[in-house]
Amino acid sequence: MRNHNYYVYILTNKHRTTLYIGVTNDLERRIAEHRAGEVKGFTQRYQLKHLVWFEHFRDISEAIACEKKMKGWLRSKKIALVERKNPRWFDLSADWGQEPRIDDGWPSTEEMVRDPSLRSG
Repeated sequence: MRNHNYYVYILTNKHRTTLYIGVTNDLERRIAEHRAGEVKGFTQRYQLKHLVWFEHFRDISEAIACEKKMKGWLRSKKIALVERKNPRWFDLSADWGQEPRIDDGWPSTEEMVRDPSLRSG
């Protein structure tokens, strides 16, 4: 039996004002299409290019059912889902296609400047 891969995902824009839920069988390709503006309509209009959550499925029926269920949720429930796994709303696809970054467990200088609780003294 062939392994199938399907993904339900959430995109947002730079200011997190709009959320989009989608389903795909190739997450990396689909996110690249969103970023390049190749997906006409809602995601292009609202500049939804930041992947903030995704879940993997083996069965397309389960993936579609999940997508439909989530689209019916209140915004607050979608936000809670993202924040459970990605509390800082990082773009999970930011370094796809690049050399992986080494996470040594320390915040970057940029993070320390933005978050006063990370500064010493």
